Amino acid sequence: MSAATTRSRTPDRLCAEAVDLARAAAEEAAAPGVVGEHTGLTSEGDRVVTHFFECKELGYRGWRWAVTVARASRAKIVTLDEVVLLPGPDALLAPEWVPWSERLRPGDMGPGDLLPTDAEDLRLEPGFSGEDEPAPNAAVSHDMAELVEAEDAEVTAGVPANLPFAPTRGSISAVAEELGMRRARVLSRYGLHSAADRWEETYGPKSAMAQAAPASCVSCGFLTAIGGSLGQAFGVCANEFSPADGRVVSLSYGCGGHSEAAVMPKPPRPAPPVIDETKVDHFPLRPSPDSGSVSVTAADESSAELGHS
Repeated sequence: MSAATTRSRTPDRLCAEAVDLARAAAEEAAAPGVVGEHTGLTSEGDRVVTHFFECKELGYRGWRWAVTVARASRAKIVTLDEVVLLPGPDALLAPEWVPWSERLRPGDMGPGDLLPTDAEDLRLEPGFSGEDEPAPNAAVSHDMAELVEAEDAEVTAGVPANLPFAPTRGSISAVAEELGMRRARVLSRYGLHSAADRWEETYGPKSAMAQAAPASCVSCGFLTAIGGSLGQAFGVCANEFSPADGRVVSLSYGCGGHSEAAVMPKPPRPAPPVIDETKVDHFPLRPSPDSGSVSVTAADESSAELGHS
């Protein structure tokens, strides 16, 4: 540890003894009788000390006046630096403000509620960018075409009638097994209609949420398409704040969490500040007596629990 660091942590003797100067400065900035006892001091650096005084003003429970004094190098006169009212460790403070986007939880949205989405929501992306390329395993991709040609070349030459056994590559069961769809039974037309009726009754256009929705799911960016014939009328909702999150919804269903119902614009960028160094702005350290919610003439201690304005 250097010598400068050791000195900065040790309060300057003359600054530490300037309690009367600090109290006079606090009483000048505050009202008479609201500056209490001297509660301690702390060293802010070389020859810079902050004195703390109890605040007796109603509504400021746990606050304290902080008066910073300083002394120039090799000088014997202590000067005033600043006076400010600061909250102490046990001060009565307002709860920390939380944006609405962080307070919102899944299930909070009801019929008629509208949930705007950010213009740069990370959960959404442009649907028609024109730069989409086929997947590597797509039938139209260049790699897949070369793979098909290589696999066809491995087939034994000759017609199937001259082969000792029928090739399994072109059979229906082989293709179904490769696609993971080799099942003994599948849904019938009656089973498809029954499932569609159940889903549309719960998350369909006749529900209360859909009746108050600004738009339907068919144009929502949070809708995930499903395959098969049911994909023509249904999809899966992927909005965590929607009441249908993770559920199969009708394309005509809707809720207030629609991605394009209300898009919040980008916040405007403020202009750079203009600083006029030729003038001095006077700000009162103490507000007007009639500007707060707590009367200065209140004599009961119970009003102090209401907090400061």
